[in-house]
Amino acid sequence: MVTDTTEMNGGEYAVVADIGGTNARFSRLHLETFEMDRVQVFACADYPTLTDVLEAYRDEQKVELEHVAIAIACPVDSDEINMTNHHWQFSIRGVRKSMGLKTFIVLNDFAAAAMSIVTCKPHELKQIGGGKIKPGAPKAVLGAGTGLGVGHLITLPDGQVMPLPGEGGHVDWAPTNEKEWAIHRFIHNRFGRVSAERVLSGPGLETIYLALADYHGKPVAPLSAAKIGQRAISGIDTLALETVNQFFASLGSFAGNLALNLNTYGGVYIAGGVVPKLMQLMATSNFRARFEHKGRFCKVAEAIPCFVITAEHAGLRGVGQYLKQSLQHSATNK
Repeated sequence: MVTDTTEMNGGEYAVVADIGGTNARFSRLHLETFEMDRVQVFACADYPTLTDVLEAYRDEQKVELEHVAIAIACPVDSDEINMTNHHWQFSIRGVRKSMGLKTFIVLNDFAAAAMSIVTCKPHELKQIGGGKIKPGAPKAVLGAGTGLGVGHLITLPDGQVMPLPGEGGHVDWAPTNEKEWAIHRFIHNRFGRVSAERVLSGPGLETIYLALADYHGKPVAPLSAAKIGQRAISGIDTLALETVNQFFASLGSFAGNLALNLNTYGGVYIAGGVVPKLMQLMATSNFRARFEHKGRFCKVAEAIPCFVITAEHAGLRGVGQYLKQSLQHSATNK
């Protein structure tokens, strides 16, 4: 997380944004109640730069831009930001100065996704197997969308939470059976290195479909992830259904690995745009079986609950929660 600020006080509202490779979601955030309103979604491809979309939100919603906090789908470890799955590049200091912002906070999108967990109510979390949450234990979050995001959340001794962003979506993808090795070869022949994101994302779903068609010797035309999901749910396309089942199996293996990294007895939380749309097929898939298939550590994996985040605008809420905690910390240390 990087903050460029001249002052943290003044102003009744802040503007928060959750920026992915496809869409940029904005909201106004009340700095006393932390309620959100004036939510608007923009297609990133329609705007040449981040500044352009900020100005569009300001002009269309008639809001002042003073305090702005954004989550963005790329590493945030310096002043220079370069999006992974979109062409936007910018300097944090440069944007603050050019737009006259008093505060400009930039954090990784899955740091925001991790922060959103503490804002979720029970009905906004659908549990997929496992036991009960262990209070204060580490949590993991992952999400498939344009790419594959990964993060963790830990609880500090004072009760505050701290997100641990990372680029876990870009680790090597590990096949576990003969069919998956065939998928691996197909992807390797197309792209070279096979990362988890090449499989566990919207574009990954499209690639699995083509890889399985190749595996079965069945010529098919490429389909969008949305079409694959629709055809799988309707039952009219057995290859689409096999694709979705393979996606969930691989997601289960990956999520189980993530759970073991930090013994996340606080749960593994699944965000992103892909899984909620395919929820009705998740229960009959091998997701949970693969999550728990961890050899001598099966019992550890079995105890860890998984949840699908169904909350609307969870990323925006996570940015708001991070801003809220930052402001409270600043006020405490004055």
